[in-house]
Amino acid sequence: MTIEKICVLGAPADQGLPLVESLLNEGFAVTAGVRRDNAMEGTPFSDLPTVHADITDADAMASAFAGQDAAAFHLPFEFDRARAASFGSAIAEGAKRAGLKKIVFNTACFVADHDLDLSAHDGRRDIEAALEATGIPCVFIEPTVFMDNQYRIWTRPAIMRDGVFAYPAKPDLVISWVCLEDVAQAMTLALQTDAADGQHVPLGGPQALTGDEVAANLAQALGRDVAFKSLKPEEFASAMSMLVTGSPEVTPGTPYEGMAKFYAWYNAQPQSPLVVDPAHARDLLGMKHTSHLEWAKSKDWTAGLPPAA
Repeated sequence: MTIEKICVLGAPADQGLPLVESLLNEGFAVTAGVRRDNAMEGTPFSDLPTVHADITDADAMASAFAGQDAAAFHLPFEFDRARAASFGSAIAEGAKRAGLKKIVFNTACFVADHDLDLSAHDGRRDIEAALEATGIPCVFIEPTVFMDNQYRIWTRPAIMRDGVFAYPAKPDLVISWVCLEDVAQAMTLALQTDAADGQHVPLGGPQALTGDEVAANLAQALGRDVAFKSLKPEEFASAMSMLVTGSPEVTPGTPYEGMAKFYAWYNAQPQSPLVVDPAHARDLLGMKHTSHLEWAKSKDWTAGLPPAA
């Protein structure tokens, strides 16, 4: 089965851009499925062909996928499970009507094999089920936690200003952190082989690290002291709400409450669900994993921060 033309949903986002770059480097013809005509402006791929894609509308998705061989995408975190399921249904219907040959879905989070009563995670399972029901070969890339979360505006300033990596992980929670470039690599490889068709592929980095070990790598990369601060999930959610909304109140039903719930669940498990054996993706796809220290050394940690930070 020859795959040449790929429609990438979410192309202008931070998970989409590495995917676009990876696909182009491998010679794929890439079209960005976007809701705004000018969505790629200001990105490194401003000249990329675009097509209107509305993930709430099956007709729009069928039109977006017309003439494409495959779709590769991540989707926004949706804390309303029914709404998340509707995204999956619209994309699945559009893909089936367009006659796609393959679908590669980056879940952007750990996905269990059963309901967890966590709307964002369970909604991912509903999306996967809708895509599987099309009969189109699907590959589900299921990352653990992104290294890039350490570089966000809600973590990096404290690292640079105070030498503190603050995160809602309990001190002994081990995580196989994975970088966005490796997620893009896995998705690209999944389009180049049928070995992973029909499979759920948990994806992490080459090492499972505690918060203290992450901080030690950051310190080595930055050449300065960095300490880990374990935040309570509700404390983290309140800080996120304050940063975005200006209020520390975590309102029920908001993404901040949802994030607090799933980090609380991670922390409560007797064995970390965020540890992945890298050999699986390496053997299945030919992955070349990036270590956390390599990733940290590759970043400009002062970019976009005030001089004081």
